[in-house]
Amino acid sequence: MAPTDLLVGLLILVGLAGIVVPVLPGTVLIFGAVLLWGIQTGSPAGWAVFGAATLLLVLGAVVKYVVPGRGLKAAGVPNRSLVAGGLLGIAGFFVIPVVGLFVGFVLGIYAAELGRVGRDLAWPSTKAALKAAGLSVLIELAAGLLATAVWAAGAVAV
Repeated sequence: MAPTDLLVGLLILVGLAGIVVPVLPGTVLIFGAVLLWGIQTGSPAGWAVFGAATLLLVLGAVVKYVVPGRGLKAAGVPNRSLVAGGLLGIAGFFVIPVVGLFVGFVLGIYAAELGRVGRDLAWPSTKAALKAAGLSVLIELAAGLLATAVWAAGAVAV
């Protein structure tokens, strides 16, 4: 095992953690780590591993928006409620470190939906948005784990 492999593995683990706890750009870190590894190996096999990992990460990025978006559209949650959740989530991140992102996101969506549909329907809309956000994280994590598996197999083989 080359010293670069250890560094790449560590960067990938940080990237996977960044997907689950959105403080770091997880997918970008995984992509960059596998790119670094591909450059370091310089072999056709290394570039093939990089290409396969990139394909999985890009596919995951597309699917993470398409699938939850359909669920939100079916539940009738408009984009402006998601924007309100995102903005309040960002503010919450600075007010309450780490958990403020999640608290702000929930409160932002709930407040937007409360104004849009009233008290009785605001919580079901908020739950639909939370399920979509959770599904989005799971899809991105699955893509990251698959890319990690491709890299690990390549690191063993090369």
